[in-house]
Formats: sequence, C-alpha cells, structure tokens
Amino acid sequence: MSTRPVEGPAPKEAHDHLLDGCTPWPEEFVDHYWAAGHWRGNTLDNLLRGWALDHGPRTALVHGDTRVTYAALNRRADRMAAGFRLRGLRRGQRVVVQLPNVPEFVVTVFALMRAGVVPVFCPMTHREPEVSDLVQLTQATGYVGPATHAGFDHTAMAAEIAAQGPFLRRVFTYEPPGTASPFGGGLTTDPAGCHYSPLDSIDAPPEPALAQSAGQVALLMPAGTRLVPRTHDDYAYQARAAAELVSLTEDDVYLAALPADSAFAFGCPGILGTLIAGGTVVLADAPDPAECLPAIARERVTLTSVTPAIAETWLAAHPTTEPADLSSLRLLQIDGAPLPPATADRVATALACRLQQVFALPEGVLTLTRPTTTAPTSHGHPLSPDDQLRIVDAAGEDVPDGTPGHLLARGPYTPRGHYRTPTSPTFTPNGYLRTGTLARRTPDGSLLVTGQVGEAPESEG
Repeated sequence: MSTRPVEGPAPKEAHDHLLDGCTPWPEEFVDHYWAAGHWRGNTLDNLLRGWALDHGPRTALVHGDTRVTYAALNRRADRMAAGFRLRGLRRGQRVVVQLPNVPEFVVTVFALMRAGVVPVFCPMTHREPEVSDLVQLTQATGYVGPATHAGFDHTAMAAEIAAQGPFLRRVFTYEPPGTASPFGGGLTTDPAGCHYSPLDSIDAPPEPALAQSAGQVALLMPAGTRLVPRTHDDYAYQARAAAELVSLTEDDVYLAALPADSAFAFGCPGILGTLIAGGTVVLADAPDPAECLPAIARERVTLTSVTPAIAETWLAAHPTTEPADLSSLRLLQIDGAPLPPATADRVATALACRLQQVFALPEGVLTLTRPTTTAPTSHGHPLSPDDQLRIVDAAGEDVPDGTPGHLLARGPYTPRGHYRTPTSPTFTPNGYLRTGTLARRTPDGSLLVTGQVGEAPESEG
C-alpha cells in the first residue's frame, strides 16, 4: 500500500462550513477523528493522482478485453473533468450516475469529483419514478447513463424527466465500445432545452486542479428512499481501513461481481479499497457463475464480495466437468445472513478460500469477521476503534449483551444525517443512526444481526 505522504487542509478548514443539505459532525468529533489519523484531508480524486504516480503502468481496471492502467485512468478522469466543465457543469452541482459495471463508471465518478461535481449513485434497476425522485431531491443538472441497457431505453427516460423540469439539462450517454451513438458523436438539444452528448465525446485538455476540501461531500449513495452524503474524508477512511483489515496489496485482484454502485462493492473495501492498495479491479457484467468463475480463473482474482444467494449459485456451478481454476481466490466476503455451517464448509472447500461475514450499510456502518475457513457465527466487530454501537430496547435503553434490540451506530465514517432531511427520525438527537435492524452481541463481543425493524421510536437516544 502506498506510503506517499499527502497534504490537506487543517481540520477546521475542512469543516468550517455547513455542507449543502448535510449535517456536519460536531467539532469535538472532527478534532478527534483527525487526531486519531482517520481523516487525512485528501480528496478521492486527488488520491487518484497519487495512485497514478505510484502505480502508473499497473492495471487498475479490467472489463472483458479492456484493460486500463492507473496512468490512463487518471488521465481520462482529468480530460473528462475538463470536458464536463466545458459542457456547462459547475462546482457544487449534482449529477445522477446510472451505469453498469464498466470502466466508464469509475472514470465518470472520479471525473465528476475532480470537476467539483457530486455524483449521485443510482442503481441500474431504477426506472423513471425513482430516477426522477433522485433528480428532484438533489436538483441534479446532469444524468450519465447508457443509451440503452438490457432492452431499456435510458435516453428516453432521461428525456421524459428533463421535460418535467426544471433541473435536468445535460444528459451524457454511454455506449459500449464499437457501438454507434444515437447522437452521431455530437451534441444535440431537445425542445425542452436539454443537451445530449455521447459520454466518449466528453474530452478536453486538462485544467488546473480545483482547490477542494476533503470535508466536502464526495458522493451521494442511495439508502432506500434516502440519500447518504459521504465526504472524501470519511469514505477514504472506510475504504482504506477495510483494505488494511483484509491485507490488500498491489498484488491483489478484486472481482466486482455485485453492481459497482452498491455500498458493498464500492468501498468495503471493494473497488475503492483495491485502488487505494494499488491492486486491480475486474468488473463483471453480472454475478452469475458463467460470468464470474471464468473471470476468477482468467484474471487470477484473489478476493470478491457476494450475497449468500450468489454464493449458492457459484457453489452449484462448481465443480463442473471442466471446472475453472479458482486456486487464486483467497477471500470471499458474504453480506447478509450468515451462511449455514454446512453451506459455509462446502463453499470454503469447493472454492478453496477463506470466508468473511460482513454487515454493511450505505450510511457507513460496517462490521466484519476475521477471515476464516470455518462458518462465521456472527457479523464480526466494527471496522473502526472509534465506531460506537448501541443495542437498545423500544424505550432507547441499552439492553444486556445477548439480548436482541435495535442497533444504533455512529462513528468516523457514519454521517450524522441523510441528505436534505435534517429533521429525519432516522437519527437520534445525539447523532446515532437508527439502522432499522435488530441485533445482539455475542459472548465474544461480536455483532449478530437478527432481523429488520421499522424506524425506531422518537424517544431513542
């Protein structure tokens, strides 16, 4: 992992203003997180500059036959950022990003951040009602998505949302390499005044770097119907700490089998943690075994993250009459309910790797077991020594260890409020997130999530 020193603003400079639509951490917590070394004052897009210097010719991204080096990723993000500004995007604006697992997703996210624009992650499964709600909530001026994907016309959807006004005015459409753009490579404008451009045409000579604060919002991540504002400082810490926990190095290869925009695949440690370590990210089009097992063998993947259901499908498909060589795989992360011991044993044996149980929320709550060859019996311990987890009853009182209750959490990578919902009952008055889950502590102090609940009563905290 790179030891290149970074420079950033002093803590108070990073947090001396109220972020747009966001609840700041109290000053005493900010000071502590800086003193503890969790927050280091470097923006994610500036970290990419350091990775390019440290690992320039190494492969950062793989998708099918496409391979992108760290130097090329940084260069493309630079030129795309300048192209976005040339097309009218301005610092502080929001842009909805709805892209499949392709290198352009990673490039676009870094380019928008480098342009001072906040990417709003949007699942590929969202359609007009959900995307329109995101546009209205964030007042997004732009949308980046495929022209069409899996038979759905994303361009037509964007046009319908733009016609509703008043925010969406720039649409950038992605086409797979070798596919003709519906705009013929140029810019068009519809009667509603919305401009449409092919994403691969967003290119301009790099401009001087913007002066940005790592305390600003880096990205907005969906959590149900809400959005979570993740700052550069808090998200960099989460991905870096998760990468260190699983001993990621530049020799590791991570398979993004789940959607790249998901909390689990992007930063637990996922895509971002792998890039922080100087490793390689392999982007899979789908999580099914026909796609992923050959990719593990071909790219010598060392770790990946899936759900229990996906793990079951992989197990059923392997071994076959000509099994893929999965000997490179050292770690399989599982998000969700713990695998039954018999299933975990079969997975560990068939895939010849260690297992790690994970509980991850977009709000930053992250617990992980230590990797093992046996079935994890819990969801592990919190990522950070400064995570504060409480398990409470309906009245907001802490319950004894071993007793199920409502899980509350706060810490250096858990924001203090959802985007533009300052009075949301999802957070207690003293800043704990009401996670909406039931959990209990096991005898060794680990967390075991046991179910889901509705929003906790107002009296908690």
